Amino acid sequence: MAVPAVGLLTRLHLYAQRRTRVQRPVLRLLSCPGTVAEDLRRDEQPSGSVETGFEDKIPKKRFSEMQNERREQAQRTVLIHCPEKINEKKFLKYLSQHGPINNHFFYESFGLYAVVEFCQKESVRSLQNETHAPSKGMEAAIPFRSRFFNLKLKNQTSERSCVQMSNQLPPSSKKLLEVLCDAESIDDQLNTLLKEFQLTEENTKLRYLTCSLIEDIAAAYFPDGIVRPFGSSVNTFGKLGCDLDMFLDLNETRNLSTHKTSGNFLMEFQVKNVPSERIATQKILSVIGECLDNFSPGCVGVQKILNARCPLVRFSHQASGFQCDLTTNNRIALTSSELLYIYGALDSRVRALVFTVRYWARAHSLTSSIPGAWITNFSLTMMVIFFLQTRSPPILPTLDSLQTLADAEDKCIIEGNNCTFVRDLNRIKPSENTETLELLLKEFFEYFGNFAFNKNSINIRQGREQNKPDSSPLYIQNPFETSLNISKNVSQSQLQKFVDLAQESTWILQQEDLDGPSISGSQPWGLVALLLPSGANRKSIGKKKSRKPANERIKVLLESIKNNRTENFTDTNGKRKISTQT
Repeated sequence: MAVPAVGLLTRLHLYAQRRTRVQRPVLRLLSCPGTVAEDLRRDEQPSGSVETGFEDKIPKKRFSEMQNERREQAQRTVLIHCPEKINEKKFLKYLSQHGPINNHFFYESFGLYAVVEFCQKESVRSLQNETHAPSKGMEAAIPFRSRFFNLKLKNQTSERSCVQMSNQLPPSSKKLLEVLCDAESIDDQLNTLLKEFQLTEENTKLRYLTCSLIEDIAAAYFPDGIVRPFGSSVNTFGKLGCDLDMFLDLNETRNLSTHKTSGNFLMEFQVKNVPSERIATQKILSVIGECLDNFSPGCVGVQKILNARCPLVRFSHQASGFQCDLTTNNRIALTSSELLYIYGALDSRVRALVFTVRYWARAHSLTSSIPGAWITNFSLTMMVIFFLQTRSPPILPTLDSLQTLADAEDKCIIEGNNCTFVRDLNRIKPSENTETLELLLKEFFEYFGNFAFNKNSINIRQGREQNKPDSSPLYIQNPFETSLNISKNVSQSQLQKFVDLAQESTWILQQEDLDGPSISGSQPWGLVALLLPSGANRKSIGKKKSRKPANERIKVLLESIKNNRTENFTDTNGKRKISTQT
C-alpha cells in the first residue's frame, strides 16, 4: 500500500461540474503545432498521444544535446496525482488556463498520475501560484513548493475515468512468448523483443522529470547543480522497469573556483574544507538524503549508503515507481553511458542483439537482480560490442578508432583517465557489414562458447583478444578506467554455466537451420526455443514429430521463468530484495 506523503503535496482544485466552454481565443492559443488543442477537438482521441517506441529511430543527436533538450523539457513539466474519477477533457481545459500544453499522458503507480508538459516554464509558475499547502487536521505540513501536485475534485461526480493509461512495465512472459511464436523469422523475433522491452517515449520523459524534481530539492544547497540520469535510462539499452541511476553534477559550481582576476583584486567565496574528495561527497549526499527523506514528496525508503566504494543515496520514488540511486560527480559513468549511446545509434542490429542476449541470460538465471558472482547486464553488453567489433567487416568501431576521430572539442580527461572519443555521430562511417540478426545471434553463441576465457581478456578499446593481466575467470577491461575489470565479481562456476548454455544455444540454432520453423507456428522455435530450460531442447528438437504440444512447452518455459524470478527476487526469509546492479 502506498505511504501517503503527508503534508508534502500541494493541492490543485478543479470544478468537476464546470460546464462553461473555453473561449475561442484561448483555443486559438492552444492550436499551435504539437500542443494539446487537437486532442481537445477530437472526442475519441486517446490520451498519451505522444509517439511511443521512439528508439526504433536511430538517434543522430549528440548525447549532450539530447540530455540538454530532455532536461529543459522536464523543467516545463509537472506531475499530478489524480483522483480515480476524472474527465480528461475538463482536466486539460482547466490546466490550459495557465498556458498551452505541449504533451501529456496518464499512468498508474500507487494511484492515477498525469504527466503534463507545458510549452513555457511560466505556465508551471502560474500553476504553482494557484495552489496552496494542504491541511491535514492535527498534522503540520512542511511547506515545500514542488512541481508534484495533488488534484482534488470539489464536487465528486459519478462519471467514470475515461483516460487511456501509458504502459510503464514490460510485457508478461506469456504475452511475449505468444508474440515471438507468431513472428515470421528469427530476425523478426529479435526486433519484436526489442520493441516490447525498450523504454517508451513516455517512460523516458518520466525518468527525466523524476531527476528534475530531485534537482529542485538539491537546488536549495547547490543552485548550480544538475541532477543527470545515467546508465540504462539514457544509453538506449534500458528496458521498461529498470532502475533509475542519477548523479548530482556539481561541475558548474566547481568551475566557479577557477581564478578570475580583475585588476589588483582576487575575489573568492568562502567554503568549508574537508580532508578529501570522498568525505566531501559523503557530506553532500548525507544532506541531500535528509532533504529527500523529510521534504521531497513521493520519496520513501531513503537509505544513505555512504561507506560504499561509490557513496550513494538509495530511495524509491513512489509516484513514478522507480527505484533510484543518487551519487555525486560520477562523470565516468555518464561518459560510459554516452559511449553506449553512440554504439547503439551506429547500427540498428546492436540494440536488438543486446536486448536478446540479456533476456536469454535472465531466462537461464545467468544474471540476477541480487549482487553476487553472476554476469551483469553491463558485462553482457560489452561482450556483444566486442563481438561485433570482430566481424569481417566490423559492425562497430573500436574505442581507439573513435578516439582518432575526435577533435579538440571532444577531448575529455576525467580523474586522470582518457575519456576522449568522437561525439558527432555523423563523423563515424557506417559499417558495410550486412549480416542478419539470426546469423549474428548464432555466431555470438558460437564465438563465446569456444572463447579462451582461461587466457584471454575482452577489450573494446582495441577490439581483439589480449592476454589476461590477472587470474579472474572473466576479464573485461573497463573502457576508461583501463586498470579495472568490470567482471571481477564473476565466479568460475558462473562463467562455465554461461559457456555451456552458449554451446547449447549454438546447437539449437543449428538444428533450426536444418529443420526450419513450424509451418503452423504453433510450436516454439527460434528464439523461443533458446529460452527453454537447459537440456529440454536436446530431447525434443531433434525430431519435430516428437515435440510436445506447444501449450505444454510454453507452460514449461513459463514455469521455469517464474521459478527463476522467485529465486532471484527473494531471500531465504521470503523478503524481497532490491536490484543494485546497473
